[in-house]
Amino acid sequence: MLNCVNIQGRLTDHPELIHTPGGNAVIDFTIAVEGSRNGDGTRRVDFIKIVAWNAMAEFICKYFEKGQQVIIEGKISTNSYVDRNGNKRKDVYVLAKGADFCGAKSSEASEKDFTEAFDGEEELD
Repeated sequence: MLNCVNIQGRLTDHPELIHTPGGNAVIDFTIAVEGSRNGDGTRRVDFIKIVAWNAMAEFICKYFEKGQQVIIEGKISTNSYVDRNGNKRKDVYVLAKGADFCGAKSSEASEKDFTEAFDGEEELD
């Protein structure tokens, strides 16, 4: 089966890195993706949840900020759970395995910093 996603959008907020009790880094954030035009001529916007782990989470937190364009490569994932009221819920999100720059270059995310961040790092799956 094929489960591949490539999506471009703008971060709706600055991603915040947290660590699990086991020490893994994780972020979850949302990107706004422009869709097709509505009947009135305005563009529809979809808000897509993204989750990233470990080195990818740290990379995104370091080099991306609210409003910045990003291209995310990953796969669709789901998480089923029961909420506080006993209702069954399903969370659908993109599990990021890659993130690329696009749009105008940020003054804080220079190419030199990018190269230093991944010099000697293991390849991400």
